[in-house]
Amino acid sequence: MPMYQVKPISGSHIKTDLPTCMYKLPNIHAPQGNSYTSEHAIQNGEVDPAVKALEARQDEIMKKLYDLKAAVEGLAKTVTTPDADLDLTVSSSLSSQSPSSTTFKGISDLDTLLGKDLGALRDIVINANPAQPPLTLLVLHSVLCQHYRVLSTVHVHSSVTSVPPQLLSCLGPRHADSYARQMFQLGFTLIWKDVPKLQMKFSVQNMCPIEGEANVARFLFKLLSPYPSDPALATLVDSWVDTAFFQLAEGSAKERATVLRALNSALGSNPWLAGPEFSLADIACYCCVLQSGSASSTPTNVQRWIKSCENLGHFSPAKLFLQ
Repeated sequence: MPMYQVKPISGSHIKTDLPTCMYKLPNIHAPQGNSYTSEHAIQNGEVDPAVKALEARQDEIMKKLYDLKAAVEGLAKTVTTPDADLDLTVSSSLSSQSPSSTTFKGISDLDTLLGKDLGALRDIVINANPAQPPLTLLVLHSVLCQHYRVLSTVHVHSSVTSVPPQLLSCLGPRHADSYARQMFQLGFTLIWKDVPKLQMKFSVQNMCPIEGEANVARFLFKLLSPYPSDPALATLVDSWVDTAFFQLAEGSAKERATVLRALNSALGSNPWLAGPEFSLADIACYCCVLQSGSASSTPTNVQRWIKSCENLGHFSPAKLFLQ
């Protein structure tokens, strides 16, 4: 028996409605009898403003997340590239204009060659010595920009004390949308560094560095067009590429004269070095002839071939660099 007895202050007939939830929200969906679509809630023939605001907010969040993913992926590539953490960004560009374009048969598919990596920029990082500028890479970069959306960036490594102004702007001016990496298909990062040989890195985790301008040029050209299916023709292209870099660029005066005679003989029956089609052999030999300073004293067929190359418009970066 309780110590104190209290009489009830209200009758037992009073009923109290208790809430079933803590917060009440307006129903943004139309009642069962009104018009309704699977995408929007419609009330009185119009989309509910609350739904519009929710969709707009969701779109904005998804865009920010996508941009953040692309930025983090780019930062990860920079961190995992040992040479990039000391660099100073100089310029970025998205080049889309050119005097003329070369028609390549069977343009290569980036996903097939480089692998699918959704939301991440496939960035090619090249270390080059400013004392030996890679003219072929400038030409190939110009052609790549005609077929892909390329984010081009120039860096200066701490091992280099000074770089000429033309090297800092060799890939073009900075593009206004260079911060939005997801807009581009391919990254072309050129680092001026004190290295004995030109080096290229694409996938730091899955791929060893490629050394030598000839080998890097082969890699980049495959992004434009596959090598000839004919083994003899593919061997001919490789032979001219090696001849250009080992004899025209690095050989003695006697070796260069021998190569020029061979060029003149090959161009006597064909418009290009590997036959009727423009190839990497023409790019490599033209740049090495230009860099050796013997372009003005070449035989007749070579002179005609040089003019044909210049008419394509891709070699203007190399010519401007040497002027």
